[in-house]
Amino acid sequence: MEASFLSVTLGVVIVAVLGLIYRWLTKDRNFFLEKSIPSMDCKPLLGSLGPLILKRVTFYEFVQQIYDKFSDAKVFGLFFTMSRTFVIRDPELIKQIAVKDFEYFTDRRTLFGDENNDNPNLLFAKALGNLKGQKWRNMRATLSPAFTGSRMRQMFCLMERYAEQMIAAVDRESAATGSVDYEMRDFCTRVANDIIATCAFGLEVNSLDDRENEFYKMGSKMVNFQRPTVMMKIFLNMLCPKLAVKLGLDLIDYEQGQYFSKLIKATIEARETHGTVRPDIIHLLMQARKGKLKQSSNEAAEEKDTGFATVEESQIGREQIEGKLTEIELIAQCLLFFLAGFDTISSLMQFVAYELAINPEVQQKLYQEIANDNASTLTYETLQNSKYLDMVVSEGLRLWPPPATERICVRDYELKLENGHNFVIEKDCAVWFPVSAIHKDPQYFPNPNKFDPERFSQTNRNNINRDAYQPFGIGPRNCIGSRFALMELKTIIYKLVQNYRIERYERTQVPIQLVKGLTGIVTENGMYLRFRKR
Repeated sequence: MEASFLSVTLGVVIVAVLGLIYRWLTKDRNFFLEKSIPSMDCKPLLGSLGPLILKRVTFYEFVQQIYDKFSDAKVFGLFFTMSRTFVIRDPELIKQIAVKDFEYFTDRRTLFGDENNDNPNLLFAKALGNLKGQKWRNMRATLSPAFTGSRMRQMFCLMERYAEQMIAAVDRESAATGSVDYEMRDFCTRVANDIIATCAFGLEVNSLDDRENEFYKMGSKMVNFQRPTVMMKIFLNMLCPKLAVKLGLDLIDYEQGQYFSKLIKATIEARETHGTVRPDIIHLLMQARKGKLKQSSNEAAEEKDTGFATVEESQIGREQIEGKLTEIELIAQCLLFFLAGFDTISSLMQFVAYELAINPEVQQKLYQEIANDNASTLTYETLQNSKYLDMVVSEGLRLWPPPATERICVRDYELKLENGHNFVIEKDCAVWFPVSAIHKDPQYFPNPNKFDPERFSQTNRNNINRDAYQPFGIGPRNCIGSRFALMELKTIIYKLVQNYRIERYERTQVPIQLVKGLTGIVTENGMYLRFRKR
């Protein structure tokens, strides 16, 4: 009798506890409906991201599906696991939130760590994209002078020199038959790795020839976010960010963090000992560490458009501050540039190459522009004056942007819609901007699935709603490295097309299939293209 009573009591307790957990997990499921906002369903733990987390759809497909589902709404809701998230479909509202009312949306979701934590092993928390409030403002103003057009011009010589080295490596591979086949993710990550090595770390690396070099191997491990251990850390951070902080979790594994930290420290020590000056990012960060990295008024006035996709630095980035970088902050920014260069820029590179391969008429027109330049040596001015190249890259960025960007509301904000429907976005709620779906909305870009650089011609670009084009984000928290990314992307595409025809062949998958799940732009079965010597 007593055992039976205990069993019943234990069963009741378990059911009660499970009920409380379920209630806690679903407590906000009517949050958006109470505001008369359409909303996606909320599942325990998964929130509205079930199809993504369970790998039933790609990130692009998910964003497109939810965008199309609420086609009559300017705003709708979803649950990012347990985080209440407002999805803003309307470009004008996005501009209002991200630019005009930026003071309410200054932050991004914290991706591991606490910016106030002094643990030297939690590097990612100190990176620019993870900082909040005044710390972010100070860091943005400190770093912005490193990415002006004039600083990119100085750094271009390093990039052009590497591009020649890249072509020489491809020449060696294709010498026997006049052509060579590449899996493009592998090719582009090696190219991006080497450019970051020379432009950020001051190293000379040739990963196309020396395929097992340590710098590339450690970098590949660092950006492999599909490893089960990393995916578990990411999911825990999404679900319980405070617990992830207490556990000391970081996006960057200890081994890779220590490797790159020692490398950066050694480079800085060698330069300071020998008085070495090199026009690269680590030199600029060393200046920032001493409080000497400034942007003159003349330099700001001389900034010129480096392409349709280039984003303009806000007043926050142009502020003059007296702050200095600490050693750990300097290391964190170097690692952030590496992650962005290795993964994001390499993805853009391979997809632009893919579009050129399956649209040979576009590639031929680009080649004709390059041939007309008749440039034995590529210069910064030639690159910036290549109008059709800019059109090609701008269209590549339209078709293959980040799926979505995000901001966090830092204090209650009343959003007023034209129909008189007003509601409050509460502090700590997130807002999502569905970039890839907006880029494929026919009301902004007719025939949106077609790769058509002509939409960015000098005549047609005036018809584009600039608020609907956000490859590098929008507002003061846009991508600080857009000029660097565009310079790299254009340099590599220019040199490849100048020397080789980029072709599809029997292994080329058309249309390309992407990996399903909450991941970056990764092809499911690889992307294979052929380079044929011109």
